[in-house]
Amino acid sequence: MKKFAIVLTVLLSIASSNCMSQMKKVEDTAPYTGVTLDKYCSNPKRLLVIETKFGTMKIQLFDKIAPNHVAQIAKFAIEGKYDGTTFHRVIPDFMIQGGDPNSKDADLSNDGTGGMGDPLKAEFNEVSHKRGVCSMARTNDPNSATSQFFICHGAPTSLDKNYTVWGQLTEGYDVMDKIAALPKNGSDNPGKDATMTKVYVEKNGKIEKM
Repeated sequence: MKKFAIVLTVLLSIASSNCMSQMKKVEDTAPYTGVTLDKYCSNPKRLLVIETKFGTMKIQLFDKIAPNHVAQIAKFAIEGKYDGTTFHRVIPDFMIQGGDPNSKDADLSNDGTGGMGDPLKAEFNEVSHKRGVCSMARTNDPNSATSQFFICHGAPTSLDKNYTVWGQLTEGYDVMDKIAALPKNGSDNPGKDATMTKVYVEKNGKIEKM
């Protein structure tokens, strides 16, 4: 099966990883506010929440600029389909990638080859891939994203307008850093230590139901 990955710059990112790690740490991206947030988001209090053994990450959903991707991700979260999946591909100073249902089983070799739902038409937008920005993984086909996504650990801005940005971390940068620092196998997979124990949508302070 095809691997869902960040395909355009992964080789460059791997090659430059050592150099980047010697540079000053990329600063956390401040949450959007005011007019800009209103342009990207219809409800600032509707968040995707990812619980892990290291703590919780919360993601602002940019449903105005990536409505179909946000709707699909939120649906899977509300249905509990992300629970027990892992961040199966982790490259420090680049990104942490997860959302594959195959990562629930004990076989790490099939992680990254699966997905849930129908492929979505790309919703490329103006938001840059800065640290903490959330975007969709895909195959070589721009219109192939399903359930796999990544959170930028560095600032891979060369991905801009080639991958669909759908959100941004508002809490949990330290959690992302801990996941990025986990020991990994030769496929950049940290295994079950990077499990998303529970993923859900929080709306106006309450867990959203179907």
